[in-house]
Amino acid sequence: MPKKMARNKRGRSAMRTAAGPGRTRTHSVKELLSRGAPALTRVTDQAARASFWSGWLCRHLPTDLAPTVSGVVEREGTLVIFAASAAWCARLRYALEELEPEIRADFPALTAISVRVRPRG
Repeated sequence: MPKKMARNKRGRSAMRTAAGPGRTRTHSVKELLSRGAPALTRVTDQAARASFWSGWLCRHLPTDLAPTVSGVVEREGTLVIFAASAAWCARLRYALEELEPEIRADFPALTAISVRVRPRG
């Protein structure tokens, strides 16, 4: 049995368009993030803290160790530093033992410093 052909009715286009009376304008990501939704502000605060700690560690760690840091997270008073491999993780632990008095003096709210392995990519 043949299919019935759809008829093009007057006053209605064959293709639907996105423009219409109830259509709202699109927002940029920057604008959405600046609105201050509670979940988004938490994420942006965490990203700002991670950026701060990455910069601080790059300035204070030896030049051969700074590029091996693959991420930094500050969570509930614990600073978690991620290294690219287990070997770099061990070297970072030794370097952070020397920096720990300086970190604790500058940031007394930190209760612990942890180094973990998380490869890049």
